[in-house]
Amino acid sequence: MADVVTVVRAPAADAARPPRVWLRFVVLGVVVAAAAVLLLTWSIPLDPAQRGYWLAVELRLTTVATVAIVACCQAVATVLFHTATGNRILTPSIMGFDALYVVMQTALVFFFGGAALSATDGLAKVALQSALMVGFATLLYGWLFAGKRGNLHIMLLIGIVLGVGFGSLSSVMQRLLTPSDFDLLSARLFGNLSNSNPEYLPWAAGIVGIVLAIVWRRRRRLDVLTLGRETAINLGLAYKREVTVLLVLVAVLISVSTTLVGPLTFLGFIVATLAYQLAGSSRHAVILPFAVLLGMATLLAGSFVMRHVFYAAGMLTVIIEFAGGLFFIVYLLRKGSL
Repeated sequence: MADVVTVVRAPAADAARPPRVWLRFVVLGVVVAAAAVLLLTWSIPLDPAQRGYWLAVELRLTTVATVAIVACCQAVATVLFHTATGNRILTPSIMGFDALYVVMQTALVFFFGGAALSATDGLAKVALQSALMVGFATLLYGWLFAGKRGNLHIMLLIGIVLGVGFGSLSSVMQRLLTPSDFDLLSARLFGNLSNSNPEYLPWAAGIVGIVLAIVWRRRRRLDVLTLGRETAINLGLAYKREVTVLLVLVAVLISVSTTLVGPLTFLGFIVATLAYQLAGSSRHAVILPFAVLLGMATLLAGSFVMRHVFYAAGMLTVIIEFAGGLFFIVYLLRKGSL
């Protein structure tokens, strides 16, 4: 593995990386800090000397912390998924993670009624949802990669089929719900940063921190994976094991993000694609933090504008998904193929 690291650490393109890349990091950091401060302190009708002012700031800290965790999850998960699949068009949602979350929420309402959504809220429910999503991914990846004929493309196709199947099952159950139960369910099926519960943030931050530490230690192996399957194997990388580990880490990150705020299909795709274009390097040591900063800047600035300019904070994720869909179509048309 030492030879692999030597090969990847000093590519000609990165050796001549222009200094302005770090200027971009500084600019993004300033944008993130400024947006966070504005979101925390803007239009609080109290004097900073009063205790109520800091109580209001403390309440807003939940939104900022949620944004930081979700941005990390979506950005890192998408970059890892692109690295594992060798395709920058695909996103983790194509594997059916979002559809699995929807079918779990729908089944809960279908069998126990809309009141079950609030009655079962708590760490136990969140942990169960996350465990089911990660367990589903682990079983799928382990089964498909265990045999001699294990193939990433077959796994992607099966993931798409399962996602469509989960979506169809959810649609059938939703059509049989009462209007009141359907309204309660719909509120949970759209990504919303206001859905986050501050009680969930410590465990979410702990899990994400562990995953990020694992990813950072493997950053040079990720650089090797981007060279392609045959090249990675020839350089001594255990390809199937590394890809399986990556996909399980992706499942963990997406499960945390989804259980916190709901499904977000295109946020990760937007920030990952922009990071590839703006980071000025192909190394994951640069791309990963750049994508995270882009995600945080997008969500924080968007939250501030929607909350204090248009007074429609709940519409942020809807706009991001709409813009992300258009961005995806334009990118696909310009690329010309998958």
